[in-house]
Amino acid sequence: MALNIADLFEHAVDVVPDRGIIQVADRIVSYADLEADANRLAHFLQSRGVAPGDHVGIYAKNSVEHVVALLAIFKIRAVVINVNYRYVEGELDYIFDNSDLVALLHERPYAPLVASTAPKHAGLQTVVAIPDPTEPASTADISAYGGIEWDDALAGQSAERDFGPRSEDDLYIVYTGGTTGFPKGVMWRQADFWRVLGGGIDFMSGNRLEEHDQSKSAASSEPMVTFPLSPLMHGGAQAAMLMHLFAGHRTILAPKFDAAEVWRTIEDNGVQLIFMTGDAMARPLIEEYERGDYKADTLIAVASSAAIFSRPVKERWMKAFPNTFFTDSVGSSETGFQGTGLQDSENIKGEGPQIALGLESVILDEDNRVLDPETSVGQIGRLARTGSVPIGYYKDEAKSAKTFITVDGVRYSVPGDFARIEEGNKVTLLGRGSNCINTGGEKVYPEEVEMALKGHPDVYDVLVVGVADESYGQSVSAVVQAREGTQPTLEGLREFLRGQLSGYKLPRSVSFVDEIPRSATGKANYPRAKELALAALEARV
Repeated sequence: MALNIADLFEHAVDVVPDRGIIQVADRIVSYADLEADANRLAHFLQSRGVAPGDHVGIYAKNSVEHVVALLAIFKIRAVVINVNYRYVEGELDYIFDNSDLVALLHERPYAPLVASTAPKHAGLQTVVAIPDPTEPASTADISAYGGIEWDDALAGQSAERDFGPRSEDDLYIVYTGGTTGFPKGVMWRQADFWRVLGGGIDFMSGNRLEEHDQSKSAASSEPMVTFPLSPLMHGGAQAAMLMHLFAGHRTILAPKFDAAEVWRTIEDNGVQLIFMTGDAMARPLIEEYERGDYKADTLIAVASSAAIFSRPVKERWMKAFPNTFFTDSVGSSETGFQGTGLQDSENIKGEGPQIALGLESVILDEDNRVLDPETSVGQIGRLARTGSVPIGYYKDEAKSAKTFITVDGVRYSVPGDFARIEEGNKVTLLGRGSNCINTGGEKVYPEEVEMALKGHPDVYDVLVVGVADESYGQSVSAVVQAREGTQPTLEGLREFLRGQLSGYKLPRSVSFVDEIPRSATGKANYPRAKELALAALEARV
């Protein structure tokens, strides 16, 4: 046995096989049924030549089948590649190529995009169409690329668990938008992933768990009803779901976010914990709660991660749920969990979320020296983690060398988040020290949008920045220098970009200027561009 995702899941199956563990709408699936279908799919993939270490993509929204696919891939020691279902053709081409996919499991309605991309990648030999819970009647054509129906893939396959031993060194990869302009695959040993994201270290106490501790808890404790609202295509939601699988807690999944449906689900199922992505979800949820008539007295805890959960929105939540615990959790695909903070009316008044540093998390100064939290109160540095950290980025040694550094023989993951040290081993988060825009939990790299906008015939030069947004934490704003004699519009620019970029990357505002702020050498002046964007927005109010 090893600290391996498939093993940890199977431990829970063995102690509570009949427990309903995954729920989508009114469908509740037990551990035993989840295990049986995962085994069938695993055997199918093996029959198609998928071997340990091979990369298999999942291109789907939240569903029971998505969970089955994840588990099946882990069971045969292959590597899951998360594919953002918002990607357009060019982005899919990139991820299929960069990740070296040999197989893909995609929801049926995405067949037209798969048909235009999959045949370009010779290594991608097996494609399975997953039923879409939001479009169950879809008959999109999958024949152009030899697609296989989900039911046909499972039919006749063994439901037995007859796989060989696994290793804690088996890879877990999560693709993140990061700050490089293109998605990067962060490579983890599964043992390290479990430690920092799968519950292998108790998030509140910092205690290290043993291999069977979570399954023992599943057998001896009353399960919680949990509801991670984010898509499983993101590492945070995937980690939350897996952690709950290991520990026997029922996880409810929603294929799409709908505020009213969320509250009905909480009320109908006695949900105790929700996990959400900052204001992008928190604001529409609390607005719906305030105008509706919902009973949510079972809600014990509200956890937010991966995006800004702003003070005004928190205050509305705390007023509506005075007896509920609110936490801001901090981490990234490159570090895993780094700390959490219980939020109350006092500690939400600062510049940013205040958290207690987690085990193995440190603050580095500009010379990469570890700051002592007791003697360095008030100092600002970069949030870093040692111990259980990723191996690096897949096929990107240069980027790996910048993010994963070794100082005095100790290896650190330093993705670039800045924080100020506070009293009591706490820090206040000040934000990413780059130009990356976080809009509703999705990361947008400005240069990618700029390059696309420069293809518009009326755009002479452009810079893209993030500005504060009540709904999404940040939104994408373009500062544009138009070509002489032209008058481009925001809607015209957005329409031009629609076939090139995902919707969340499109500018929500535009400011037209006589000249883009750049240095004499042509280097972009992003701070000045942001000032121009904000001034234009204020002038419209």
